[in-house]
Amino acid sequence: MNVALWIAAAVLAAVALTGGVLKTAVPKARLAAQHGGEWTEGASVGFIKAIGALEILAAVGLIAPRAVGVAPAMVPVTAVCWVLLMVGAMITHGRLGQNKLVLVNLVYLALAVFIAVGRV
Repeated sequence: MNVALWIAAAVLAAVALTGGVLKTAVPKARLAAQHGGEWTEGASVGFIKAIGALEILAAVGLIAPRAVGVAPAMVPVTAVCWVLLMVGAMITHGRLGQNKLVLVNLVYLALAVFIAVGRV
């Protein structure tokens, strides 16, 4: 079970880090032009960058506390926060009619629930 939890955390951390770096480094117009990035058209640059920063923090929070043995209780807390972020993402993509992206977010949500429950 521990190995499965580490794999799930690594996958989710990679997703979070990739999304976070993109949202913080790529200009809004370029994000909006990509499939799945249409939601950024109605969002401020500050909001997009804030979500990106939260995703980067989530990537760290899913791995680092348990890996270094400092505050490992932060891993399930981070996973629950990721669940909330994915609920928002699912609502946003659903409103835009992007049902495939809703399903992708649902998979990420399920991984986060697995981590949250498994690391309590």
